[in-house]
Amino acid sequence: MASANLARVTTPADKRIAPSIDPGIAPAATLPGVGPALAETLRKLGIERVQDLWFHLPLRYEDRTRVTSIRDLVAGESAQVEGIVEAVETSFRYRPQLRVALTDDSRHTLVLRFFHFRRQQAQQFAPGVRLRCYGAVRHGQQGLEIVHPQYRILRSDTPVDTTLTPIYPVTEGLGQQRLRSVIEKALMRLPGESVLELVPSDLLASLGLMPLRDALLGVHRPAPDTDVTALLAGKHPAQQRLAFEELLAHHISLKRLRARVRRQRAPGLPGDPDLQRRFLAALPFTLTRTQQRVSAEVARDLEKRVPMLRLVQGDVGSGKTVVAALAALHAIANGRQTALMAPTELLAEQHLRSFRAWFEPLGIEVVWLAGKVTGRARMAALDKLAAGAPVAIGTHALMQEGVEFARLGLAIVDEQHRFGVQQRMNLRDKGAGAGEAPHQLVLTATPIPRTLAMSAYADLDVSTLDELPPGRTPVRTVAIANSRRDEVIRRIRAACAEGRQAYWVCTLIQDSEQLQAQAAEAAFARLSAALPEFAVGLVHGRMKPREKQAAMDAFNEGHTALLVATTVVEVGVDVPNASLMVIENAERLGLAQLHQLRGRVGRGTQASTCVLLYQPPLSALARQRLETLRQTNDGFVIAEQDLRLRGPGELLGTRQTGEMGFRLADIIRDAALMPAVQRVGSAMLRTHPVLARRLTERWIGAAARFAEA
Repeated sequence: MASANLARVTTPADKRIAPSIDPGIAPAATLPGVGPALAETLRKLGIERVQDLWFHLPLRYEDRTRVTSIRDLVAGESAQVEGIVEAVETSFRYRPQLRVALTDDSRHTLVLRFFHFRRQQAQQFAPGVRLRCYGAVRHGQQGLEIVHPQYRILRSDTPVDTTLTPIYPVTEGLGQQRLRSVIEKALMRLPGESVLELVPSDLLASLGLMPLRDALLGVHRPAPDTDVTALLAGKHPAQQRLAFEELLAHHISLKRLRARVRRQRAPGLPGDPDLQRRFLAALPFTLTRTQQRVSAEVARDLEKRVPMLRLVQGDVGSGKTVVAALAALHAIANGRQTALMAPTELLAEQHLRSFRAWFEPLGIEVVWLAGKVTGRARMAALDKLAAGAPVAIGTHALMQEGVEFARLGLAIVDEQHRFGVQQRMNLRDKGAGAGEAPHQLVLTATPIPRTLAMSAYADLDVSTLDELPPGRTPVRTVAIANSRRDEVIRRIRAACAEGRQAYWVCTLIQDSEQLQAQAAEAAFARLSAALPEFAVGLVHGRMKPREKQAAMDAFNEGHTALLVATTVVEVGVDVPNASLMVIENAERLGLAQLHQLRGRVGRGTQASTCVLLYQPPLSALARQRLETLRQTNDGFVIAEQDLRLRGPGELLGTRQTGEMGFRLADIIRDAALMPAVQRVGSAMLRTHPVLARRLTERWIGAAARFAEA
């Protein structure tokens, strides 16, 4: 179908269209009705040009093409219903609340609940009024209900929509209706295929993909005869065409980033056998075969005059830190500096303790630089780095203005997924003086599924630590309903009575450190009262650094039997005597985070248990997550399943979290496109570099400049 259409375009893509006549690069403010205020609001969504509106794709669709009988509604699904208002009730007892009882021909009742409403709005819902409503159905106190439905009052027979309704990403001050209107105006300027298409026809011809213009119109304006099932599943040919181009743009960006770095010179850093021998001899353990193999791969990269770009992935407890330390020794042996950056102070402090314990006996100074290092201590640290101190460990503070390295030879970034590309580039730039770039080593305890590695880490070589150190015990995982909390506390009492230690981790669905801290403090009070015979500690993100460290030290040294904490203990905490972990509200966390938390136990020789305490009823997704954790300790299996259930996050993000955020593509769903993406991407970079750059700018916008960094 598509290949025949594509065959019509035969001229070389680079000559077909000059950027100067592309209507897509005109400012969005040139559209009718887009004044300065709306243009500024659109800019918050990354929309500055007309083409940004073409490629501002729907997150999902609402099916308002049919009316569902109230009798047939299913909790957890969205639906459109139509009925007569039977009763109205307003209440201001605890919080303002408006409840509207709606009934239809099935003689079943649905409650519409509003927490934010005006008096005039409440007066609209008089008994006998006919409504058409759309929203997510859930279980309420008196049966099924919809909270804050979208609704309209029907005065006469009003036909239902004939097409699916696209739902776009929006921002404060911009509603769906207004954004749809602006996108419609932008689509009126959509040029012909020969102008719009940036992928050369000879590269597309064999792929059988829909023309780009048809695909854009298909996702923004689904036709009445559109395959609804395919569209809702993201498998419609129009979506597949756009997913291919989005994956291609990201892939090209990372390949260009890699090529740019590879063109630079790096210092060759051969190892010092005597220094390495003394380091290894002092370790209280022997390297595993996997650690030896990966260290050798890193060493070969460091000896070259081309910047190393290597990702070392390994499950929790696989020994990535010692691999990083061996890499640092290469830099130290050649008079070069190493900077290790971690996303949280807790994780950075764990690295600091390890590196100081290993390096200071060898006469190697390790400098600490984090946000909490201020005043004279900060000035002293900055002076040492500028004078050539061999090792610096810290948080994103290492990237800040005013931090200068004398001869940075190696940049190590831990938990890469928590940083965006910009953060990694900023650290690299600290050592780009004298025409040389530092080597880069990226560590992650979140195993990368192969599909994701092909796309998200196309700029990095990947090494895998797939063997745990000897003596580690598999962690038994059980899921227990919150109603059995007392039983779990008895289990903690028994473990602590035997001299073992335990964690109690508090989570909240709200992304608020203050609320997390309150939850931890409440649990700390309850558990201290329930277990008066044991010392109970508390750690959360809002504590002063000194208090937090004191609590962690007390637990590390065995003075505290039970540590109540927020998810700050997710990484970087190593207490071999801790053999029991309770994760409260486990159903609210993703698989990767649950696996990371579970990795805090099972670090010694004792049998360890992780209790997933959940609040029923469980959603199908939460049930799958907990069941996966119960069945396996394999980080790669968990990573694949987490990717399948939750999706990947942002690929070339500039946010500190570094999460991926494709507009339409899905790494798991669209995995079959990746071989073609790699093939076409390589060809475009080789023979159509101008089009390759324009393609990344179209999809990635401002973030594309990091591919030039």
